[in-house]
Amino acid sequence: MRTISDLEADLGGLSGRRVLVRSDLNAPLDGVRITDDGRIRASVPTIRQLADAGARVVVASHLGRPKGIDPALSLAPVGRRLAELIDRPVAQAEDVVGESAHKVVAGLADGEVALLENVRFEPGETANSDRVSDAFADLCDAYVDDAFGVIHRRHSSVVGVALRRPSAAGLLVLAEMGVLNRLVDAPAQPYAVVLGGSKVSDKLAVLERLVERADLVVVGGGMCFTFLAAQGCDVGSSLVQTDQIEAVRRLAKQAAASGTQLLLPVDVVAAASFAVDADHVVVAADAIPADRMGLDIGPRSVAAFAAALGEARTIFWNGPMGVFEMAPFAAGTRGVGEAIAAATDAGAFTVVGGGDSAAAVRSLGLGEDRYSHISTGGGASLEFLQGAEMPGLTALL
Repeated sequence: MRTISDLEADLGGLSGRRVLVRSDLNAPLDGVRITDDGRIRASVPTIRQLADAGARVVVASHLGRPKGIDPALSLAPVGRRLAELIDRPVAQAEDVVGESAHKVVAGLADGEVALLENVRFEPGETANSDRVSDAFADLCDAYVDDAFGVIHRRHSSVVGVALRRPSAAGLLVLAEMGVLNRLVDAPAQPYAVVLGGSKVSDKLAVLERLVERADLVVVGGGMCFTFLAAQGCDVGSSLVQTDQIEAVRRLAKQAAASGTQLLLPVDVVAAASFAVDADHVVVAADAIPADRMGLDIGPRSVAAFAAALGEARTIFWNGPMGVFEMAPFAAGTRGVGEAIAAATDAGAFTVVGGGDSAAAVRSLGLGEDRYSHISTGGGASLEFLQGAEMPGLTALL
């Protein structure tokens, strides 16, 4: 895959060149306050390297899923945080590829940085329209894709512009691909996968692939109740995807045939309602009262999961064990996160697969440096591991 160094060599240097960088600055906001700047921080090295080389850096990103222009999803607060992190001004355009964007880009000097408005404000971006792709290309002389979190999307700012200008992968994309290729090609054994989150359907495809490759698959979060229901357990009013029960049964048979251990919770925290102040008790995972729902794995499950993970030499974790955003139901995610961190200390290669798992590491104070790698792309990581096409990578190749 072409790198920034390759791009620099091909262009005879980057000084004075307008380089469009597709970053993933999709940071969660509480009003106008950024609550987690992990993705912004991960984008800094590529932006800084280009600016230090004298490029006129034009940063593009999305924020949320707006339906048209939504001032609440403006990138303005993200731009202010980016300026703090790169320790240089960031000129902010008021549109994506319109008059303001052209004026801001035209005003850049060598080594300066501009930020376009939320690319999803532009109709046609997510459809990879020729009009939007051409418009992005008009703003730059070269393109760098550093947005691993959307590299599985066929969008104009990911694919279209990459096919219209000399292009390369950014530092973050290269790092992410190096980690994921290690998981696919040569994971140290035993290889453990920890999956959580709410819906089995979101992760069925990657489960089908990973039960063929992993030695251990640990299942928690809301998706575990579909697995438990498939075994005939009483799961009360817990989230169950009834249309996935037969698929889960087939998956269990596939795991058994492959010699892969499939580990489910043995106890859960069952609440009277989905609320932070709901009455809750710890019950056996196969005997949840009819009027209660499981919102976290229980302490015996945490201990069992931790013991199993302690034997692993490679661990991939995607998805929380419970509703960690609510303090009474965060212990399971915290306990499993601590166990994976302990495995890192013992020499295991540990990967946090982005999304809510990465958010949990930061919000629960588990320590980002206690894991071998924290991905910036939850969905992208899963799609890569299941062998799906990654249009952004294809375009770069």
